Parts: sequence; structure tokens; C-alpha cells
Amino acid sequence: MIDKQSPLPIYYQIEKDLKDRIERGEWQEGHMIPSEREYAEHYNVSRMTVRQAITNLVNDGFLRRQRGKGTFVASKKIQQKMVRLTSFTEDMKQRNMIATTKVLSFTLMKADSLTAALFQMNEGEEIAEVQRMRLADGLPMALETSKLNLRLLQGITEKVIQHSLYDYIEHTLNLKVGAAVQKLEASVARQHESALLQITKGSPVLLMTRETKLKDGQVFESVKSVYRGDRYAFVMEMNREG
Repeated sequence: MIDKQSPLPIYYQIEKDLKDRIERGEWQEGHMIPSEREYAEHYNVSRMTVRQAITNLVNDGFLRRQRGKGTFVASKKIQQKMVRLTSFTEDMKQRNMIATTKVLSFTLMKADSLTAALFQMNEGEEIAEVQRMRLADGLPMALETSKLNLRLLQGITEKVIQHSLYDYIEHTLNLKVGAAVQKLEASVARQHESALLQITKGSPVLLMTRETKLKDGQVFESVKSVYRGDRYAFVMEMNREG
């Protein structure tokens, strides 16, 4: 219950109470929680206070709002450990989830100066730019935009990238994926991203950029991915030694 004499803010106490119910399994995924008005009456507080608690839980991925219907318990986040370079398809397979890809665009273009320098090619050489929607069990997880080095990745077509790019590289081209430099930061969904990811504009997202190399050190892709903040989490394991 709420202790109005506590130094803890009332909205925080409500937030913790609702979060505890989710974590105890009292409310299952997809459960519709009571309205703000009902909670305001239950806790004897203002609707604004309840709204702040619920908004915090939505932003943290515990709840999701559905316009015109209500607020529901969200799906649990998929956690990806950042200890090994894997593809999205491999990540989902490890979690017994079905990964699918929707190709939004496949465009052949000339490399600009920055991309040419990254791929160690001449400016104006042909590369491919690909935009894909990545889904797990049919649910949108990430919007991915990639620039591909066609000098290294011969035979890349729209059909190929509907599946795992890394699988094609290693089993069809007989090349070895080596290492990547990856950066992760917090961001918010822009208009076109929110429409594709089925979230509201301004919702929290995880912005990931990566440059991936073959075993011999040549960069074959530059990727920008926007992950739904309510469905995806990156986990890092760190050791004090070394």
C-alpha cells in the first residue's frame, strides 16, 4: 500500500507496487491493467500521480499503451549478451524464436567518400544499401539499414538478404566473419521509425551502429539498427581482471 508519510514519492511507490505484481507473475503478458481513474480512487491520489507511475513503467518496457483500448503488460525483453558477434537470426534461434526479415528496400548506389574510405575502395564504386525489418515470432524488433561492400560480397541480391547475411557469407562465399566495432546509445523513435516498428513517435529505442570485418580485416558492412526499447536489451559481461 501507499505510505503518504514516506520520503519516497507517491508515484514511485505506485510504480513499485505495479512492477512487483508483474514480476511476481500476478499479471501475465497481455493483461490489461485497471484505468488511471480506478487507480487514483484505489490509492486515493490524483490521476496525474498515477499517470506518472504508469508512464515510467511504459518507458521501462513493463507496460505498453494501446490507443483506444488501454494499458497492457508488455512482452518480456529479449536480452542479447554482447560477448560474441552473432547475427539477428542466430540470436533468435538461440532463444527458440522464429526470426523473419522483411526487406523494405534494396538499392545499388555509388559509394560516397566516407563509405569508400571505410570499405577501402574508390569513391563512386558500387555498393548496396539495404533496409530491413527484423521480426521475432512475427513481432517487429528492429529496423536495420546496411551498406554492403559488393567488392567482397559478390552475388548479393534482395532474395539473399531475406535470410541471414552471415550464413551466406560463411557458407556460400566461404569467407569468415571476423570482428566488429559496435556502438550503442539511447534514442527516441522518429516518425517513420515509429510507424514501421509499431510504436508511438518519441518512444525509447536503442540505436546501434556497427562496422563488421572479415577475418582478414576488410570491412564488409556498415549497419545502423534501431531496436524497440520495450522489447530488446543488450547485456554486457565485464571482468575486472585484464
